[in-house]
Amino acid sequence: MLEAGKRAPAFTLESSEGGKVALKDFAGKSLVIYFYPKDNTPGCTLEAQDFQKASPQFRKRNAAVIGVSRDSIDSHCKFAEKYALGFPLLSDPEHEVLEKYSAWGEKTLYGKKTVGVIRTTVIIDPEGKVKKVFRNVKVKGHVDAVLAALDA
Repeated sequence: MLEAGKRAPAFTLESSEGGKVALKDFAGKSLVIYFYPKDNTPGCTLEAQDFQKASPQFRKRNAAVIGVSRDSIDSHCKFAEKYALGFPLLSDPEHEVLEKYSAWGEKTLYGKKTVGVIRTTVIIDPEGKVKKVFRNVKVKGHVDAVLAALDA
């Protein structure tokens, strides 16, 4: 289980912006990684739009934002273009990084138990340590809570 104060697990994944993105690319700044179930679904679209709207506030805090799901790079590119997202979406089809970040597991959806992406956000500090983990995220108001945690 991912915990605050521990070193964040290293990762390298394909990016919607081309090439690969790794945790080490963000050394010296805060990183907000939000793990979400699927491109172009209502909750995931709203979450992405909320992070995009708050981009200037994240920049003021020297924080980068990335989204991670199992969707393909092609899907991510279309999603990012459709909603004018200014941050990378990373593809984790084998859910390796999702598992490292405790964002994969059993969940209940419409009363039925399934295994999949658990909406999770992780803040990593400039030294590469986990600052805060938000589990089972509810989209409404979430970005404000992330910004407040960056300020704490």
